Amino acid sequence: MLDLLSDILTRLSLKGTLYFRTSFTPPWGVQVPQLDNVCRFHFAHRGDCMLRIQATGETVLVAQGDLVLIPHGAAHALYCQHTGPAETLPLDEVFEKTGYRGEGVLVHGGDDTTRSTQMICGHFSFAEGSRHLIFDRLPSCIHVRDYGAESGAWMEATLRVIGGEAGSTRLGGDLIALKMSEAIFAQAIRTWLERQADDGHNLAGFADPQISRALTAFHRDPAGSWSVESLARAAGLSRTSFAQHFARKMGVTPMQYVTDWRMQIARQGLAERKLNVSEAAALAGYASDSAFSRVFKKEVGVSPASFRTAR
Repeated sequence: MLDLLSDILTRLSLKGTLYFRTSFTPPWGVQVPQLDNVCRFHFAHRGDCMLRIQATGETVLVAQGDLVLIPHGAAHALYCQHTGPAETLPLDEVFEKTGYRGEGVLVHGGDDTTRSTQMICGHFSFAEGSRHLIFDRLPSCIHVRDYGAESGAWMEATLRVIGGEAGSTRLGGDLIALKMSEAIFAQAIRTWLERQADDGHNLAGFADPQISRALTAFHRDPAGSWSVESLARAAGLSRTSFAQHFARKMGVTPMQYVTDWRMQIARQGLAERKLNVSEAAALAGYASDSAFSRVFKKEVGVSPASFRTAR
């Protein structure tokens, strides 16, 4: 049975895209534009750089071995420590200037070849209309320092393989790097969630053992007859204690979480599997088509039939 995070990522149809591997030499700077419905990532395979989120001004030093996720695809700049953010060039202009066409390594910058910054850059996308509060509530930037070392020997080896395969001329290199990068994403989100256990963040519930037991039980059988009482039993708490604990840690009520995830299951069934309204209702745990349609329209904004037709 899939664990909690694996089920969420699988249901949201996570797909990775590697869009370039770099060899940047000082002075250099690149502006990466906003891209909706994706999580961008940058891994510093060799060397370092600065990263600045355009909207907030948040700036971090990305050292060798660091991984940075931009969960909401926000516009940002990457640049060396000899270049200010105002001196960076738009990514399209860099592509035009270098003649880069999406294959091999993006080579850009000045003459100081002794200080090359090699990065692996890409993004993760989700199926259209996919929603989950984990991703809605992630910050604009997640910086995981010394990622390979912290995550263990297997992750360090995986990162080395990605660095060697991405943009290489060997058959299947990009596909190998791509699939491995999806594992990197899952590991990075898991690491970040585990760190929220004690800091009062409204995603701390995913690292809470009692709430996690209840969520895991629900995700294993989302169409079951779930109530606050049955979720509380799975968590090993009284109904009142569980409801209060869940709301405090997650920022929503238990049944709102249940409804939100069932609607995600229904959206996927309607859009990807082309189910009819009755089939989608049953998949999401509703015995009544009319009750399902009322909840779907309230949560999604359109009727199930209209949603299916639009996709």
